[in-house]
Amino acid sequence: MSANFSSHGLSVGDPKSLKRREIYFFSLYRILEAGLFALVAFSPVGMLLAKQEYPWLAKSGAVFYLVVAGLFFWASTRSSMRIRRQIALGLLFDLSAAGAALFAFQGLDSGVCLLLIFNIAAAGLLLTLRASVGFALAASVLVLGNYIANRLWGIDSANTAAEAAMFSVTYLAAALLFQLLSRQMSESQALADKRGEELANLSEINELVIRRMRTGILVVDGGHRIRLANEAAWALLGNPSPDRRALNDVATQLHESLWKWRRSRSETPKAMTLAEGAPEVLPRFVSINVTDNLFLIFLDDSRIYSVRAEELTLSTLGRLSASIAHEIRNPLAAISYSAQLLDESVGLPEADRRLLEIIHSQCHRMNGIVENILGLARRERSQPESIELTAFTRRFVEEYRQNHPLETDVMQAVNEARMQVAMADPQQLHQVLTALVHNALNYGREPGKPAQVTVSVRQDKNSGASLIEVIDRGPGIPPRVAEQLFTPFYTTSEHGTGLGLYIAKQLCEANQCTLQFEPVPAGGSCFRITMQSTQNLMSIE
Repeated sequence: MSANFSSHGLSVGDPKSLKRREIYFFSLYRILEAGLFALVAFSPVGMLLAKQEYPWLAKSGAVFYLVVAGLFFWASTRSSMRIRRQIALGLLFDLSAAGAALFAFQGLDSGVCLLLIFNIAAAGLLLTLRASVGFALAASVLVLGNYIANRLWGIDSANTAAEAAMFSVTYLAAALLFQLLSRQMSESQALADKRGEELANLSEINELVIRRMRTGILVVDGGHRIRLANEAAWALLGNPSPDRRALNDVATQLHESLWKWRRSRSETPKAMTLAEGAPEVLPRFVSINVTDNLFLIFLDDSRIYSVRAEELTLSTLGRLSASIAHEIRNPLAAISYSAQLLDESVGLPEADRRLLEIIHSQCHRMNGIVENILGLARRERSQPESIELTAFTRRFVEEYRQNHPLETDVMQAVNEARMQVAMADPQQLHQVLTALVHNALNYGREPGKPAQVTVSVRQDKNSGASLIEVIDRGPGIPPRVAEQLFTPFYTTSEHGTGLGLYIAKQLCEANQCTLQFEPVPAGGSCFRITMQSTQNLMSIE
């Protein structure tokens, strides 16, 4: 039967298709009823079952009802007619045929009344409450009217008043009971459809999440054939042809590692490279079922573990360094203070004063190292405020000139005509600019020439974000060094700690800004601070 429905474009899960299927079986039952009436009317066996009071009515009615039943069966396989209209018309013909049979046959009253129970139940299942009760009342009137007519006309009938009344009550009860059943079925179907839709959505979401995960995921069967793989796993395998499903053919090392793990579950897989040019991965194996028919393989990029280990190392090293720096600070302060007192002595030889200058210089350098290490360890939370960047950078340049004599070096602030307002922590932004300018003055100069440093504020034409740039006119930074600029403890100077730019970048990220290095085409270096997105900025003419 399902083939008939599918051939007409009906879905089994569609509520309308379910109604069509119920009408289909109801139409088959109607053909059975019509066939029984025709059997009684035309077959010699029918003479034994009932007496024909009106043979012409029995025969013509049976033929007409059989043709009508066939037409309704044909209509049940088509979706052109409305469902309820088709059911209502069919029930009208059913009641008419039952009335003709009751009138034409004698002794067939109970059989016809019993056959009508299914028709009334179908009405309760497929029609509204009002319509189903209406057809039940019509059937009751038909049965009671037949009994009354038989008594008035003096026709002998085995049907009694009690039977007629019980059939009437049965019709009403069947209509109400199947109407309630129909509502429960509709609610259950609606709930099942809702749950199915939610399950389908969850399945799509899970598939999308797994497909987009950075961790490679493979599902392998007991014969080590790849059943499923997400995009990350296929990329880590070197993007082989989709036809290559044997794990031994795609990744021999992974195949051997899985066999070893299956023999000894305690063995820890080692990191491996599955394809040329692909990163090193660390596999993890999980058995999906106890029969060892399916295995789940996670392929984690080993660089993730390296980054985590580096973060843990930096955190531990930061706390250790801060503890050491704090202990160094007190004796360093005592050395510096003693050197100042010694410098005030009268009659101190010039050679000794030169040694004092060295002591002052090294104390100042040590204090800078201690401040950098403590700054790395503190990592204070930012407190953003609204800052007008043009005025802020001008004040910064003036304060830096006053606190750090530049001698022959040149430092200037260049700003656009309009004002730029952004959100940032002023103290942390001041610390970032100090580190960038200090690097520019120390390393951004040509040999034998004064440094030229520019602190500029402008607006990006594409994104509208405010930019602060520290530009020097020095020899520039080689590409291999530029790649490591923001790596902690990386430095090319024997006097540096390699923490200045790293701390500056961390402070920028804490303020939702970015710090980038850009080489200057004409020679020099540019460190660009991109402030928050345009949604958090204001531009004032």
